[in-house]
Amino acid sequence: MSEGIFLPKLERGTLLPPSERVARLKDALPQILAAVAGERDEIALEATLACLLWETLAQANWCGFYRRVAEDELAVGPYQGGMGCLRISFDRGVCGACARTQTLQLVPDVHAFPGHISCDDATRSELVLPVFDRAGWLIAVLDLDCASLDGFCREEAELLQALLYKVFEGSGGGTGS
Repeated sequence: MSEGIFLPKLERGTLLPPSERVARLKDALPQILAAVAGERDEIALEATLACLLWETLAQANWCGFYRRVAEDELAVGPYQGGMGCLRISFDRGVCGACARTQTLQLVPDVHAFPGHISCDDATRSELVLPVFDRAGWLIAVLDLDCASLDGFCREEAELLQALLYKVFEGSGGGTGS
C-alpha cells in the first residue's frame, strides 16, 4: 500500500476533540497494519510508521523515533517534522524518561515536566512510547509532539502502544505514565 492513509485531510496543527482524534486513529490502524504487514526491518518499519502516523495525527508537530544506540542513549531515527535532537541521554527529557522507565509518558504540558528538552520551542505537549523487540528489549521510543496543550489523550496512547506491540512484536515493558 503506497497511497498513504485514507482519511479526511486536515491542516497540520489541527487539534480535534479527543473523541474525534481517537476515532481517526482507530480508522487508520487497520490501514497502518496492512502497510507494514510482513516487514521485519526496524528502520523500514519506523520510517513507515512515522509517515503514516504523521498523516493520521494532524495535531503533531513532530512524529518519529529515537533509536536506542547505547545502554543509556538514544539517537534520532526516522521522523516527520522539524529538526529533532540528535542524541538524548536516558537521564534527560521526556524521551529519556520513557527509555529509562520503559513506560509511556503522557505529558499534557511539557513546561511542567522537570528536565524537558526543548528541541522545538513550539511544542507544548508530548507523548512518548517505548518500543520493544520480540525479546522484550527496548529498541526505541516513539516521540509525538504537539504545539497545543493536552495534544494527546490516554486512549490515543493506549492505541499507539498496542500498535507498536503488534508491529514490533514486543513482549516486555509497562504502560504506566
